[in-house]
Amino acid sequence: MLTGAQGQVGHEIVDLALKCNLKLYPFIHRQLNITDFGQLKQTISTIKPNYIINAAAYTVVDKAEKESGLAFDVNALGVEYLAKIAKKYNIPLLHISTDYIFDGQKKMSYIEEDKANPLSVYGQSKLSGENLLREIWYKHIILRVSWVFGTYGNNFVKTIIRLGNERAELRVIADQKGAPTYAGDIAQALLKIIERLHNGQFAWGTYHYTGTPSLSWYEFAKKIMEEAKQHKLRLKKIIPISAFEYPSVAYRPPNSELACDKIAQVFGIRPNTWSVGLKKVVNILL
Repeated sequence: MLTGAQGQVGHEIVDLALKCNLKLYPFIHRQLNITDFGQLKQTISTIKPNYIINAAAYTVVDKAEKESGLAFDVNALGVEYLAKIAKKYNIPLLHISTDYIFDGQKKMSYIEEDKANPLSVYGQSKLSGENLLREIWYKHIILRVSWVFGTYGNNFVKTIIRLGNERAELRVIADQKGAPTYAGDIAQALLKIIERLHNGQFAWGTYHYTGTPSLSWYEFAKKIMEEAKQHKLRLKKIIPISAFEYPSVAYRPPNSELACDKIAQVFGIRPNTWSVGLKKVVNILL
């Protein structure tokens, strides 16, 4: 069973399940509201899935500062409800989380055991969801990801391509770094984890999964435009700026690098090079 089937990762899970001939029960928000305990319980008790993947989330980072109630409802309360129902019916729950649970002040990559210190409402709501899941149901996998992009939904790659069609010059932040992660790779990682669980490898807990290598938003924007250059976009110049020069409503971590050693050691899942996913996305979008 999949929640958030209309999101970036959710769409990719649906596509991958079809290709692999896997039986999947995908739900979009209009069909299933994870903040409605009664509806959620009735749905899960009826279909009795072997696994639940929660890809539903409130992810509009700046807007969350003004809509904290809604952000916490979806990212915390919804996860609490899923955890309680999953526990009742003994169903493993896989949940997607974020690099925003860290403050970004660490100089090196964050490992799973590093202390969380979210400085945005979005990050706080996601951390709350993580903690509730851990408290309620031990049969869980929390997969933290960063800088997600793909052909569906809103993301940095689509924004840069749109602006590249509209403008001759762009100013992009150069002092925030992280690892772009292709939504299709996240979908594959989740299904691989389910395969391992199905084969009896019950390594419950929290894991990091991102693409490789890490770089700044400015460097990523340049890579996007290099990939799109054959399409002759209007954009001619990308200028590096500091985060101070481009103030945002919500705090962004200056360092979003997540160490992915644990998931490689436990499940044999290693980061993919995000440039492969970027090529796919650009070719589809243009």
